[in-house]
Formats: sequence, C-alpha cells, structure tokens
Amino acid sequence: MSSFLKSSDIDDSDLRLLALLQNDASPSNQALAELAGMSPPTCLRRVRRLRESGLIERQVALLSADKLAPLLGHGLTAIVEISLDRQDAASLDAFEQRVSGDDAVQQCYRVSPGPDFVLIVAAPDMPGYLALAQRLFTSDANVRNVKAFFSVKRAKFAPRIPLIRD
Repeated sequence: MSSFLKSSDIDDSDLRLLALLQNDASPSNQALAELAGMSPPTCLRRVRRLRESGLIERQVALLSADKLAPLLGHGLTAIVEISLDRQDAASLDAFEQRVSGDDAVQQCYRVSPGPDFVLIVAAPDMPGYLALAQRLFTSDANVRNVKAFFSVKRAKFAPRIPLIRD
C-alpha cells in the first residue's frame, strides 16, 4: 500500500538517492549508501519509504536494442498519433485502457491540442505493425484518424526525470 508524500517530506538526501537509482538501480544497499553519503541502515530505510510512497514505481533492466537486433531482428518503432471521434471522458478512458493493455504499446500519452493520443509502439516488422494497427485502431469505430511515423534512428533514449526543486 502506497502512502502519499508531500514535497516537504522529500529532502536533498532523498533526491540524491533517487538520482543515483535513476542512473543505476543495481548497487547493493551498502554501495548505494556510500555513494549517497549516508549509513546503510538510513539508506535502506529511505529507499524503502520512497518505494512504499510510490515515487519508485519499479526497477527494470534497460536492454540494448542495437545488441538485440542481430538476435531478434531490428523491428519497427512507430510514433502514432490517434484522434478519436468522441472525446468524452468515458471514450478517452476506454481507448487508453485498451491500448495500454497491449504489450506492443511501450508508451501512451493523452495529449492536447492536436491528436487525442500519442503512442510509442514496437513491432517486429511491417506485417507486425499492420496487425497491431488492425487490432488497436482499425477495429475501433471511435478511431477517426491514425498518423504513424516510423523511426529510422533513435538518437536519444533517457528515461530519467529531472530532480530539480522550485
């Protein structure tokens, strides 16, 4: 169960821990404590509190697409703009829930102005993308417009969140 933390509950030590973990979440508690300049018990307690509060959602491994490509194929990454006919809350929520549940959808953003959604999707190849488009967009009577852009090169991928206080 996550508890809510207020801005005043987060201090510079917490921000330092979050910054270190965003860079590399693999160090042991002992190593993390040393990097953060605190005792291991304090580090463990703070990280546990940050997890319980939901500030740390999960820890994952970032895979190298370039190194996996020779093993699995290069695949396609598409940035897809979606406009719906009906933009009432229920219609937006239903579309968001449906596409977010699909493994091919890596990111889903509800945006304004312009399209209603921007998705980042991954497909093994063009037939795979066409199947995804049929499954998620063409079969949905509420989808008015789909505009897809195919990545030819990923110049930057940085999932870090800037940790700057106002």
